[in-house]
Amino acid sequence: MGLGVVEKTRGLPESCTVPAGLKRGLVQVYTGDGKGKTTAALGLALRAAGHRFRVVVIQFAKGASYTGELFALERLYPEVRLFQFGRDCRRASAIRQGFAGCWGCAECFLREGEVTDEDRDLARKGLAMAHDVASSGSADILILDEISLAAHFGLISVEDILKIIDGKSPGVELVLTGRKMPEEVLARADLITEMHQVRHPFEQGVMARRGIEY
Repeated sequence: MGLGVVEKTRGLPESCTVPAGLKRGLVQVYTGDGKGKTTAALGLALRAAGHRFRVVVIQFAKGASYTGELFALERLYPEVRLFQFGRDCRRASAIRQGFAGCWGCAECFLREGEVTDEDRDLARKGLAMAHDVASSGSADILILDEISLAAHFGLISVEDILKIIDGKSPGVELVLTGRKMPEEVLARADLITEMHQVRHPFEQGVMARRGIEY
């Protein structure tokens, strides 16, 4: 995929050397019905970028091109590359420019029984990139965001996820996020964190907020 290291000192002391990468990459899973799975994965990406590790984030079933993480990564962390393979919003341009807000219409969300061929095609493209990055070792950290959601909706199979795990380069840290993570995937994970929802402002009618939910 040509995902090379971006050599920037970014204010580090001259004595700091560029790390060789991870000697052993593990498999992490962030799952559960609570908010924070993607947020935790992006926090890990930020930390890794601070050490100048190469990070690739592939988001399945997500195409909101106005999300804050896209802007932040473009401006601050060229070591982190984010790719989205999901539906976008018709108002994305206006939201991106700050002229409109997210109305919570869920147009960009997948729903049971409403999966399209375009959804499947996007997921297959994301899967192909994930295979390439994981097996080639062209990233130190590979985050597959909402990959369990893609499996739940039948866009990809559980076997597809297991092939990525089994075929990854030994030095790649693989992070998988999403609710309803398949048991077969959990069995392969070295670290599992479950986000449990106790209370959410959505329950009180508070819609998605700029800079918080997106």
